[in-house]
Amino acid sequence: MSEGTMHRPAQRDQRDQRDQHDHSDQGERGERRPGRRGSRVSRFLVCAAAVPAVLVAAGCSSGSSGSGSGGDAKAQAQESSARPSQSASANAVRPAAYATLPQPCSVLSQKTLGDLVPKGVKSGKAGSTDDAKTRSSCSWNSLQNNGVKGSQFRWLNVSLLRFESDATRGDGNKQAQQYYDQQVQDAKAVDGAKNTKAVPVSGAGDAATAVTYDLKKKEGDFKQQTVVARVENVVVTVDYNGAGLAGDKTPDVDDLTKAAEKAAKEAVSAVSAANNDGAAGGSPSQGASKSASPSKSASASSSASASPAKGGSASASASQKS
Repeated sequence: MSEGTMHRPAQRDQRDQRDQHDHSDQGERGERRPGRRGSRVSRFLVCAAAVPAVLVAAGCSSGSSGSGSGGDAKAQAQESSARPSQSASANAVRPAAYATLPQPCSVLSQKTLGDLVPKGVKSGKAGSTDDAKTRSSCSWNSLQNNGVKGSQFRWLNVSLLRFESDATRGDGNKQAQQYYDQQVQDAKAVDGAKNTKAVPVSGAGDAATAVTYDLKKKEGDFKQQTVVARVENVVVTVDYNGAGLAGDKTPDVDDLTKAAEKAAKEAVSAVSAANNDGAAGGSPSQGASKSASPSKSASASSSASASPAKGGSASASASQKS
């Protein structure tokens, strides 16, 4: 093999080495350059892809900071924060107007007692109670002896029941109205009553009804008057009956009814006065007291107000004494 031939491979080898070196150098640089360019392209593509997302996110965040969901969330938060107070105010009950009751045996004037129970003005007897600020009563009886003509018997009872506003049972006025309605119905449904009539009464609190009926007993014919009145959260019940015994004439029902209505009006005024209120149905007074439950009110009514049967037995014993 000639030198030229050997030289050419050597040159080729050198050239190849140089080219390889250059190629490797270029390869290194080429690898770096495409890498940098590729990373730039990648970063560009990533940025390009991120731009819409950023814009979308910016658009969402812009909407949320304005009147979008963020505004709704703020409004909902304000609404939810307002709900407890609204709920509390909705569940709150109005305080009871009257916080106490007058002394039951002092609700009627001496003049009124003289008209209703002429021979028993000083016979007032307070009923038993475990809370005088919630329920009380007082009764009087009178037997006027007219000699051979017989005698006139009268029996009077005033009972007072006060209801306190309560979160469970509700407004005191509403409780009182329910009890008032029940008292009227009970008076109209007495066993053995004849000629039962119910008429409204004006000038006795917020609502008042007079129920009258006849009740025949062995001692005589009794004329019964029951006047039920409500003033705010207090119910006043006046029971008044009369009879002519031992041959005396039967009292006039209209006179007895007027007398009972007068007593009811005085009792209503006494309730207002006891709570520092000049007129019935005035502004609520300050103070708190134990609430009266409907079950207690029913028992108070039955114990405080005497039935016509009691009036009959009293008249019998009184006539025997006479």
